[in-house]
Amino acid sequence: MKKILFPTDFSEVATNAFVHALEFAKIVQGELVLLHTFELPIYDNQFFPENYAVIYDSLELSQFDMFKDEIPKLRAIAEERHLDKIKMTHRLMDGDLLFNIKRSIKEDKIDFVIMGTSGATGWDAFFVGTNTGAVISGIEVPMLCVPAEAKFKKIETIGFTTRFRPKDKKALKMVLEIAKKTKAKVKCLYVKTNESDVSKDTIASWEEEFMQEPIEFFVISCNEVKETILDFIMYKDIDILTMLTYKRGFFEGIFNPSLTKKIAVNFDIPILAIHID
Repeated sequence: MKKILFPTDFSEVATNAFVHALEFAKIVQGELVLLHTFELPIYDNQFFPENYAVIYDSLELSQFDMFKDEIPKLRAIAEERHLDKIKMTHRLMDGDLLFNIKRSIKEDKIDFVIMGTSGATGWDAFFVGTNTGAVISGIEVPMLCVPAEAKFKKIETIGFTTRFRPKDKKALKMVLEIAKKTKAKVKCLYVKTNESDVSKDTIASWEEEFMQEPIEFFVISCNEVKETILDFIMYKDIDILTMLTYKRGFFEGIFNPSLTKKIAVNFDIPILAIHID
């Protein structure tokens, strides 16, 4: 059974992403590991020699109480969507969020991470600007990033960006497994720029290899890669966009959408970021 890590700060953004996590767990027949992390403030114990331990104990207890109060709300969401049979376990961890995500991935043998792309209590910085690429490239399991405005809808079309490299093919096969479980189509996009070096023979060999699969290949000549991908999402009715983690600069632009108004308005679908060695 696939194990899905769902880090949450219990914000509205995270709760919206939880719905995606539930539905994804249903698709891959997986279970959820809910992770909440918190960082205790640093105190100089020379000023609090007697109360030092008490302060930390009370802070940890308040985090536990919040965690205990919020979990039933998530279970209620699962019940409303008739997904309460999905197994859920919980982790409350002190310390750095990325460190704890990595630790949980290792200890819980996680297959996927699903997470909202912004949140309260300092999580915004985790997903904005240069940190976005660091997060996605910092873990080696596929990560579904759910923008705040991305309401869940049935996955019918999965977008996949490629450079037609061997490692891309490995990721595409993984996406196909997900697509078949939800009876979705995969639309594969290659943006051919002036610097592109992919031959027509390579593209033809891919098309032949995947001829029996629910895949369409699109080759678009344009030097504006981000804008082309965003147009592709809009005009091809993409429900989830899959990208390999080598496109770090693209992630930074998407999650901090200051490039154009078009990005800010239209980009409201999840991204499945896949790490391929």
